[in-house]
Amino acid sequence: MANNLMRMDPFRDIARFDPFRDIDDLFRDLNPAMWRNVDQVPRMRMDVSETEKEYLVKAEIPGVQKDDIKVAINGNQVSLSAEIKDERDASTGSAGSLRNERYYGQLQRSFTLPQEVDDDQAQARYENGVLHLTLPKKVGSGGKQLTIQ
Repeated sequence: MANNLMRMDPFRDIARFDPFRDIDDLFRDLNPAMWRNVDQVPRMRMDVSETEKEYLVKAEIPGVQKDDIKVAINGNQVSLSAEIKDERDASTGSAGSLRNERYYGQLQRSFTLPQEVDDDQAQARYENGVLHLTLPKKVGSGGKQLTIQ
């Protein structure tokens, strides 16, 4: 029976005292639109592959019209941007909504390729929420190795 006894520690609750324990709940309950959770903001996910003559890029941009996508090429620098618009009907409005997890705004992504792109021959196609880029390599734009004298 002596094995069932617990030793009393009057400082046990004080040692576990955490004044910020419920602070996350406070901010979660307030939930103004400007405190949007970073995980809810969509990312532009991409696959980039290379052949001898070109770079192939696939970028996921769902829910965007092709007119709202912009692709800029400057040498070996490629920049993608897309505007996600609110397509809700005016009669529904946001006053009656209980939770809104959709994102409206601008997505941007830039990356640098190892070799310059021939922007005159580059092609872009958008279908089923995926942007397909075919970026031919510029002929003769490979790096030059200098001889040290």
